[in-house]
Amino acid sequence: MVSLIVLVSLTALAVGIGGGYWYGSFTAEKETKSTAEAPAKEPLFYRHPMNPEITSPMPAKDEMGMDYVPVYAGEQNGGNAPAGTVKIDPVIVQNIGVRTAKAKRRTLSRSVRAVGRVDYDEERLARPHPKTEGWIEKLFVDKTGVEVEKDEWLLSFYSPQLVATQQEYLLALRNLEALKASPYSDIRKGAEELMHSTRERLQLLDVPEHQIHDLEQTRKVLKNLHIHSPFDGVVLQIGVREGQYVTPKTELYKLADLSRVWVYVDVYEYELPWVQVGDEAVMRVAAVPGRIFQGTVAYIYPYLEEKTRTARLRLEFDNPDMVLKPQMFANVTIHAGKQIDAVVVPEEAIVRSGARDQVFVVRAPGKFEPREVKIGVSADGFTEIVAGVKPGEKVVTSSQFLIDSESKLREATAKMREPKMGALTVPTDQHSKHQNGSDKEVKDKESRENNPVMHRQGSSVNSDRKGAAGD
Repeated sequence: MVSLIVLVSLTALAVGIGGGYWYGSFTAEKETKSTAEAPAKEPLFYRHPMNPEITSPMPAKDEMGMDYVPVYAGEQNGGNAPAGTVKIDPVIVQNIGVRTAKAKRRTLSRSVRAVGRVDYDEERLARPHPKTEGWIEKLFVDKTGVEVEKDEWLLSFYSPQLVATQQEYLLALRNLEALKASPYSDIRKGAEELMHSTRERLQLLDVPEHQIHDLEQTRKVLKNLHIHSPFDGVVLQIGVREGQYVTPKTELYKLADLSRVWVYVDVYEYELPWVQVGDEAVMRVAAVPGRIFQGTVAYIYPYLEEKTRTARLRLEFDNPDMVLKPQMFANVTIHAGKQIDAVVVPEEAIVRSGARDQVFVVRAPGKFEPREVKIGVSADGFTEIVAGVKPGEKVVTSSQFLIDSESKLREATAKMREPKMGALTVPTDQHSKHQNGSDKEVKDKESRENNPVMHRQGSSVNSDRKGAAGD
């Protein structure tokens, strides 16, 4: 009984060993046939790893010991793809952090931010001068910074010419009264013209209307005449003092109306296409925290500042409560009213080399085509593409500089119509080494074809050893 059990066990063991050997042989034969059916891809030539213009018909090493890079059929011009097209393994694409975004149609608008400086409204400045010689009798406003109202007395002064003109006007009035009943119309008309011309002369000499009225009522010559403020404002400067002799060249006062102020801001050249006269602006100043002032763009100066290379804008703001003071600094935001409907891509997708602007368009997974584009304005992190990219196409937005380096190398290689075989001089001993290396590769290839299973195991072991050495 025991002998029978031992016999059955030995028989089962023999059958298992035979089946395993048959299965291994069948699998190896099948893999050998598959390897034979897919012939290895042979390189056309080998190129220098640093200089693509140097090539060799056989494997070689450069002066630094680096292996030449094999070039296979279809890699010279990338098939039907444009020169410079890069094909990268999807795993490498993920490892180097390549991100993409779609080109899309979008309405662009922009808010321009700048630092402003508050200043006087040049149209609301006054510098009164006397129209004749005389002497300052009295200053009613004798301090700078004082607020004055419209028609308020500023000063009074004595002028012999004004006294003589008043006397002439009184004579003209008496003459008109004496001749207004004359039967001759020419005499009446002459008296009226003399009165009107004399009164107009007083007005041209800036005699106030109320003093002319007093002269007509009292018929007494006034020694001192008054200079009045032309508007509500602030005294910036006083040019005379009491008793001073003045002429028409003398500036009596400098006055400013601060109910409206100008604000100057400087913007960069690339922001000019967005700004237009009439655009709304908001302003904040440190002296009035929490308050926002509303204004508009009134003027764009037609030149750039030489030193800063910026363009100057003039904004207008109402200042009814006088809290905005000249020479204040302010933070200004201009809400540009201009809007552009355009095809846009993220700003970071543009590769600017100085000579041209380009993007990398995704042609297929892991395949990137360099494409030159014509760009327009930029706003909110997007750049307008005038020509070169259509809506819906994907562009690379990160790691494009790594792709660009490889693209330039591929493009330089594609420009070589034929390999320059004479560009490389290989020494005899080095050629022998390469020939021996080639013979060894042939033997290894035959060994792989004869025993693919052992080759896979050896490859795995070698890979493990290389990984351990690298660690």
